[in-house]
Amino acid sequence: MSQNQIAATYTKPEYYTNRELSWLAFNDRVLEEARDHDNPLLERVRFLAITQSNLDEFFNVRVASLRKMVAVGYLEPDAAGMTASQQLAAIATQAHAMVDKQYTTWTRSLRPLLAELSIQLKTAEELSPAQADFIDDYFHEEVYPVLTPMGVDPTRPFPFLANNSLNLALRVERTEEKEADKGRSFALVQVPDVFPRVVRLPDAPNDFILLEDVIRHYAQELFVGATIRETALFRVTRDMDLDVAEEDASDLMKEIQSQLKKRQRGKVMRLEIDAGMSKYLKKRLTRGLDVKDDADIYTIKGPIDLNMLNKLVKGVQGHEDELYPPYTPYLNPALMAGSLFDQIRDHDIFMQHPYDSFTPVVEFIRQASVDPAVLAVKMTLYRVSSKSPIISYLKQAAENGKQVTVLVELKARFDEENNVHWAKELERAGCHVIYGLVGLKTHSKLALVVRREEGGIRRYMHMATGNYNDVTARVYTDMGLFTANAEMGADASNIFNMLSGFAEPAYFHKLVIAPLGIREFLVDQIEGEIRAAQAGRKAQIRMKMNSLSDADMIAELYKASAAGVQVELLVRGICDLKVGIPGISENITVHSIVGRFLEHSRIFYFFADGEARVFLSSADLMKRNLSRRVELLFPILQDDVREHVLSIFDTLWQDNVKTRVLQPDETWERVDRRGKVLLAAQETFLQEAAAKIKHLGDLTEADDPRQTRRFTPMKAPEDEADND
Repeated sequence: MSQNQIAATYTKPEYYTNRELSWLAFNDRVLEEARDHDNPLLERVRFLAITQSNLDEFFNVRVASLRKMVAVGYLEPDAAGMTASQQLAAIATQAHAMVDKQYTTWTRSLRPLLAELSIQLKTAEELSPAQADFIDDYFHEEVYPVLTPMGVDPTRPFPFLANNSLNLALRVERTEEKEADKGRSFALVQVPDVFPRVVRLPDAPNDFILLEDVIRHYAQELFVGATIRETALFRVTRDMDLDVAEEDASDLMKEIQSQLKKRQRGKVMRLEIDAGMSKYLKKRLTRGLDVKDDADIYTIKGPIDLNMLNKLVKGVQGHEDELYPPYTPYLNPALMAGSLFDQIRDHDIFMQHPYDSFTPVVEFIRQASVDPAVLAVKMTLYRVSSKSPIISYLKQAAENGKQVTVLVELKARFDEENNVHWAKELERAGCHVIYGLVGLKTHSKLALVVRREEGGIRRYMHMATGNYNDVTARVYTDMGLFTANAEMGADASNIFNMLSGFAEPAYFHKLVIAPLGIREFLVDQIEGEIRAAQAGRKAQIRMKMNSLSDADMIAELYKASAAGVQVELLVRGICDLKVGIPGISENITVHSIVGRFLEHSRIFYFFADGEARVFLSSADLMKRNLSRRVELLFPILQDDVREHVLSIFDTLWQDNVKTRVLQPDETWERVDRRGKVLLAAQETFLQEAAAKIKHLGDLTEADDPRQTRRFTPMKAPEDEADND
């Protein structure tokens, strides 16, 4: 067979799942966590809120992108053979079904269960006298002065409504109206976001009311001399995909700031309305917002925008037993004693977050900022927290005379504004700030410290699968490696030279980067396994990632499976690969874990005739990661670290509590646990961290019984299946 024939064998549209529909299937797995009675109740409520946040971003970006394709007449189908128009139609069907499932989960399950615990979202009609007095004072003293009623008529055009803002639509009857027009006046009131949406009520510890219900109750006072005949809540979701023409921008930061201002005015992607809204109000809204397709209108049978459930959970007093038990990340005291550089020089140091504390990563930058032997600090920043300690130490390093170079990715979606702020702060502190390469996002996670020592210049690195974000490091599972490997250090220097200047390194010793080489490197490794299988030797590929959607990489995995290679994939989110295709993917198994923490680490393992080649990466197997981003893939060379990474993968693969397994019909089913010992991987890692902390405490007490314990052991839950 020719190469074209071989390629055609593995690229038939029926062998692929559409990316957007696969994403919706992932969000449905998150929704299952909200419906899972084994999860603590308040955590189930949080999972429901996550599905809302996920869906909002999906419409902001993915649906918006497809709409643009349709608008410009782009007819090329995706790998699954679907055009943009066909994808939008399929999305509408599944998204409407998902919204119905969200609100069924809330109204029939979660809300009644909360009520049994006396946790209530009340309406104005359900308030006690003391609560009624409270909202009366609250409305008149605080809310009323901020509200702006907006009439819409020939002299007052339909106002602009910002993305995700909540608004009341009102049908008003004015005394001066002609008889034929009675009750036909239209007005709007925006629910201001300067107040908490979930308002705590007095007279009960966990009674709440939504701000829009308070405003609705007193709306008549905004229209003196008229009569309100109808009120209905609605919310608009707009195109929030940032479109920056870098090639034409003389100053990328100014272009980003300009686009941020325009973003709020993107076209409407979705209109959510109260289920009881009349045809009249609906017509006025769709006309004013230019919503032409009924499929873009989502009728909501409950409170619009379930993101507010996060605020509700945070406001609940007591009921800690309905939350995940608190945990303490393991912090190896040796890493905080003395010089980190001495330890890294002696051996590679591996960490798995959030089970291992993120503190040593921050300490690495802190020590670099004050160490007289450090000459330079170089770092890539994709997403950082709003109060990042790493930013503070980078500024301190510059103030202490270190050469500090920071790549701040201004195009990190929805973090653009935060990153523009930090870029300016770093520049003011004397850091050299760069913004990456034209047309490419820099998504790699790399920190390089250059130090002058007795033997000469030595480079120290931290490389990771996740962002340098001390907040998400507590809820995302990621992996990081400290190393002083000389060849990796030389490669890291070359990477920064490439990012900051015109260097185009011809050769890398150990590190692999995209878009120049990760795809080709992984294909080489896969083909090595194929050759082994064809020769009758053991061949195995194990991979873990967030998403798998690159059609060419999926075709390579199909080719490996067809050759007899055993392929085991851990994919949290999008998976466009199909299993169980005769002669194509019968040797591929796909698991997905959705649990307490967001699975974010990327692992690539190849049996390699017993050599066990293990790599970690910032990249998923998506076209954008492999072809349009600067990504990093790095090897695990130290034997004990390699074994540790493989044991982590094994534990994840054996999970039978939070794992869903991809089926040939594209559904995801939970593992059959009958007769099996329950194993929840994330809970297992938490318990291992707690055991190490307890061991440290025991050692401390043995040395000095009077010494106060520095580490607090986490209580192991009685039933691990109930808490993950």
